[in-house]
Amino acid sequence: MGNDTEGGRDAGRLGERLSLREQVARAIRAALVTGRMKPGVVYSAPALAGRFGVSATPVREALLDLAKDGLVEPVRNKGFRVRTMCAADLADVHDLRELLEIPTVARLARDGCADEMPRLRALVDDIADAPARADAADLVDAEDRFHAHLLGLAKNARLVKVVAELRAQARLYGPRPEEDAAEHGSIAAELHRLLDLIEARDAAGAEELTRRRLARSRPSALADAPAAPVSPERP
Repeated sequence: MGNDTEGGRDAGRLGERLSLREQVARAIRAALVTGRMKPGVVYSAPALAGRFGVSATPVREALLDLAKDGLVEPVRNKGFRVRTMCAADLADVHDLRELLEIPTVARLARDGCADEMPRLRALVDDIADAPARADAADLVDAEDRFHAHLLGLAKNARLVKVVAELRAQARLYGPRPEEDAAEHGSIAAELHRLLDLIEARDAAGAEELTRRRLARSRPSALADAPAAPVSPERP
């Protein structure tokens, strides 16, 4: 998965500690949220393997992992279809995020997590810096790392996993990282404000800011997602 190929660009900066399966999953996630892989289109593991310069086995394993997250679904004898989501699906996703994230952040503010503030603020700074690296995978990962670490302080691994899946599903029809790059600075500023509220043990303020942040990402005028072709397409 060298960086001098299209697959290398999709894969982005691959950490040495990641297995090949994890590297491929990371690259596919980036392709999904940047729109290079389209909802409703079926992609075969061998075709994606050619794109990423690897064998079909880790691609198939990565796609099975992404299927568990609700991002793709297997199509017998053809490959994996990128999941399509209608407005009702996306509304359900956002409802669940509100039910899980808002009270968790409020509880973290009440309980305090002063020891974790340096790490959390460094992760927010990474969000602001991500666009400069011009790497779609980094743009996707930066916010995920922050939210996983923040919610992980609640010591509920299932909650972290579910929220990560919901965030990934919402991104299928959310702003593209390249289009949203200019907003990363304001996103980072708002997250620093959230950390200020948590550090001040202002549970009500942290809860309200989290509510507002989630409300802005809720689909309001989105009609049912347009039907996409379901025939295999070469990626």
